[in-house]
Amino acid sequence: MNIVYQIAFGIHLLCIVAILVLLLLQVNKSPRTLNPGVVHATLTALIAGVVMVGLYETVKVDEVANHTKFGVKGLIIAVLLTLGYKNFKKAELKSSVWAAMLVLTLSNVLIAYIW
Repeated sequence: MNIVYQIAFGIHLLCIVAILVLLLLQVNKSPRTLNPGVVHATLTALIAGVVMVGLYETVKVDEVANHTKFGVKGLIIAVLLTLGYKNFKKAELKSSVWAAMLVLTLSNVLIAYIW
């Protein structure tokens, strides 16, 4: 189970980095568009996170799972996914939506690191 947990953790990290990179590539673009990879990476990160939460107490026997933290992170990913799907087919991504997605992704990283 430890191997499955580590694989899910690696996939989760790669997806979060992919979301950040794909959003940051749109900084200098005049009409910002949402790269489909953002939506796919967000969904993959959500699935990997659910796998990690499911295996957490099996892999880390000595630690107690912080389900509040997992819930907040899951909610942030769900909001990111919702924003992604709502703006997936639009020709132009509003700056406010782009900034919200970037802030949500960065806050998710900070919650994982600090909390």
